[in-house]
Amino acid sequence: MKDIQSYINEHKDRFLNELIELLKIPSISADSAYKADILKTAETVKTSLEKAGCDRVKICQTDGNPIVYGEKIIDKALPTVLVYGHYDVQPADPIDLWDSPPFEPVIKKTELHPHGAIFGRGSCDDKGQMYMHVKALEFMTSTNQLPCNVKFMIEGEEEVGSPNLSIFVKNNQEKLKNDVILISDTGMIANDVPSITTGLRGLSYVEVEVTGPNRDLHSGLYGGAVANPINILTKMIASLHDDNNHITIPGFYDKVEELSKEERAEMAKAPFNLENYKKALNIEAVYGETGYATNERNSIRPTLDVNGIWGGYIGEGAKTVIASKAYAKISMRLVPHQDWKEITELFTKHFTSIAPKGVTVKVKPHHGGQGYVTPIDGIEYQAASKAYEDTFGKVPIPQRSGGSIPIVSLFEQELKSKTILMGFGLDSDAIHSPNEHFGIFNFLKGIETIPLFYKYFTELSK
Repeated sequence: MKDIQSYINEHKDRFLNELIELLKIPSISADSAYKADILKTAETVKTSLEKAGCDRVKICQTDGNPIVYGEKIIDKALPTVLVYGHYDVQPADPIDLWDSPPFEPVIKKTELHPHGAIFGRGSCDDKGQMYMHVKALEFMTSTNQLPCNVKFMIEGEEEVGSPNLSIFVKNNQEKLKNDVILISDTGMIANDVPSITTGLRGLSYVEVEVTGPNRDLHSGLYGGAVANPINILTKMIASLHDDNNHITIPGFYDKVEELSKEERAEMAKAPFNLENYKKALNIEAVYGETGYATNERNSIRPTLDVNGIWGGYIGEGAKTVIASKAYAKISMRLVPHQDWKEITELFTKHFTSIAPKGVTVKVKPHHGGQGYVTPIDGIEYQAASKAYEDTFGKVPIPQRSGGSIPIVSLFEQELKSKTILMGFGLDSDAIHSPNEHFGIFNFLKGIETIPLFYKYFTELSK
């Protein structure tokens, strides 16, 4: 595509400065204390889309955080690409594990990012990757090279399960009508090994509460005589896996997709160094379901993990109590054909059934979504593959991801179009963790690659 690299080189510093200003806004959707920052970020995204060339941009109100919608329609006879992204971010906790303040972005060089990386919450997930699309549009409109129509739908609730997005999509099907949905909220294998995500796991997220006595009790006077909710909760959680790390919930695996030996062999061709993997995480050994390789455990197999557990006294010093209540947050990553609502019901039925006498159990579902598999024989994938090949000099590898974007299956159901997942982050970018970062190489390479997808998708649609 004409002059894309020259344009990027000319405007690189401005692109980075704009992104840094966006990252400074703590748009944390999980905490209502940041509501004003959420609204400020939505306004900032709206302004960015207007400056990039959208003819129509609107902040659409929902029962939660607003959705920013923008469009550039050049000819209704041409294909339309719908870009989805999110401007909300995860909480920054634990703050003391960050090397620099999470909302004061800095650029630092690392071994994997010799050109530098932007460190800050949301840099990779998803403000940095979302902003690649804004700047790609700017290039195409300012150089008169936009080959098709484009629409943007940037939401502010992805990190809390997108509770209002499905309503918005169902109520705006004509507005959102498209020929393909383009998302950059995933990653690739390495900077010299491009890949395209072709599968996502589903998700069921629940919170459990175990209640024993009607108040906290003195552990000396009552210890050994009444049920301790924390002790019981930990035993119940431990029983959810057997010695082979197989999940013990009855019916959990009934609809799990089993890949053929041939498919697993193709997956194994993707570059992976186990020793480097362990070194990067500072662990001595990997862990997981018996009979599956590491890259299978974290992509094509379902999981159950405790994301948080608490109860009793956790302040400084000692307080000898038996807590009245204990809590845990649990997520289950699901594979295609597992229905998240069904799995939530199976979990609830099983978890309440294994509670011993002396305690009561409540299970509170939070959110969830279905898994998704993108076919690699459609023009969407072919266009993305050609775009990556042009900018990286290599044919990208199709790769299933262990992550979840629950709304992808909703898009296909409601909008009747396929989604292509063009991610440019790396697994090492620490999304959802302290010191999240996004490589400058990756950010700029995304801006370079995205316009080529538009070009090839339009050509293949004829």
